[in-house]
Amino acid sequence: MPVFMVERRFADVLEVDAGAAEGINRINGDEDVRWLYSFLSADKRKTYCLYEAPSAEAIRRAAERAGLPADVVVEVTATVRPDGSLQPV
Repeated sequence: MPVFMVERRFADVLEVDAGAAEGINRINGDEDVRWLYSFLSADKRKTYCLYEAPSAEAIRRAAERAGLPADVVVEVTATVRPDGSLQPV
């Protein structure tokens, strides 16, 4: 399944609890999207999230249903390691 990085900008500080995460995961499941993990900026207004999904459009649909922004959605195919090698995602 393709992997995508999603950048989200929030107008307010982001607070996600277990209940909110459960709701997001339920919506994602409906769209065949799997949330792997997220990085949260120090000011809690931006996240960088890694997902498995059939398409960028599936991520956008899930985000819209969950009331989340999806400002940038980019498919990623490899990681660069500290030794300079490329590893497939």
